[in-house]
Amino acid sequence: MGSMATGATTRLTVRSPQGSYPIHVGAGLRWRLAEMGAPHGLRGRVVVVSSEGAAAEHAQAVMETLPQATLLTIADGEGAKNLATVERLYSQLIEAGIQRDSTMLALGGGVLGDTAGFAAASFLRGIRCVQMPSTLLAMVDSSVGGKVGINLREGKNLVGAFLQPAAVILDPELLETLPAIEWRCGMAEVIKHGLLADEELLAPRWLKDGRPAASDLPELLRRALRVKIDVVEADPFEQGQRAHLNLGHTFAHAIERVADYRWKHGEAVAVGLLAAAQLSERLGMCAAGLAARVEQVLERAGLPRRLEAGMQAGALYAAMARDKKWVSGRSRFVLLRGIGQPEVVWDVPADEVVAVLRALGAS
Repeated sequence: MGSMATGATTRLTVRSPQGSYPIHVGAGLRWRLAEMGAPHGLRGRVVVVSSEGAAAEHAQAVMETLPQATLLTIADGEGAKNLATVERLYSQLIEAGIQRDSTMLALGGGVLGDTAGFAAASFLRGIRCVQMPSTLLAMVDSSVGGKVGINLREGKNLVGAFLQPAAVILDPELLETLPAIEWRCGMAEVIKHGLLADEELLAPRWLKDGRPAASDLPELLRRALRVKIDVVEADPFEQGQRAHLNLGHTFAHAIERVADYRWKHGEAVAVGLLAAAQLSERLGMCAAGLAARVEQVLERAGLPRRLEAGMQAGALYAAMARDKKWVSGRSRFVLLRGIGQPEVVWDVPADEVVAVLRALGAS
């Protein structure tokens, strides 16, 4: 991974077998897209795909910068991350005259980036896509690494592809209007990265009045991105180490599915991280006290630490069994031997998982 500061802009590079690409980080980049994005295809025929909320907040600036672009929007929320949305996008892309040499700019949070990215990966067998995330969660996690996809009724991210972005453009100013709940959801992924590889990300200094101070945000983004970049460079197609990025996510995806996506992804990840830490302790993998440390960090970030009333442990476990991270019916969890020591563990006894779910409030 390389980095290069250019004025107020930092450039990080992600190396991939499908082609290296830059991450540009800088305040006000939404006003410099024509200049910054020209080498990445934003000077030809461009379609901006955004969620309704992100479009209302940010599309005006983007469209002023790219006046020849076409703007398409999809609904907000996890419920839009499906085949019906993608099919509508295909029709709109055809109507807009998008061709194989065109470029999509995906402007929005993680759901938007995943859905628009999947449309880009599959339309005309793949068109160029630039990711411009507008939430903290998407900036530190989902916009980097090339995994795009949609949900099926049976589970999350069961249909997807690898499409490395032509570039990722991060403008921290897009976060100025971010609702408090979206800050918290983003911090869940930051905390995950801290547990995986950078204990400093767990420090209290990142949270002042419930969110990172503006002056700390560039460093927070760089540190969290460095964890993600190092992992995806080592394992671009999730054949091994990249599975570590699923810490807490087997639990989280089950929570989301059973709750019919009433839970936001970051909130489910928070409970999933605590569940993974508790399961690690139950299996004797780590020293006692790790789960208490994780719970303290989550509490400081204002994130949930318990399941909602009425969730059934059996339903949650059944949802896990349909997760794409399980292989040939064998359970597979990312657990911790300690902070910075993740490990993939196969064939965890079901009763141990259920015991953790019940300790977190499942019936």
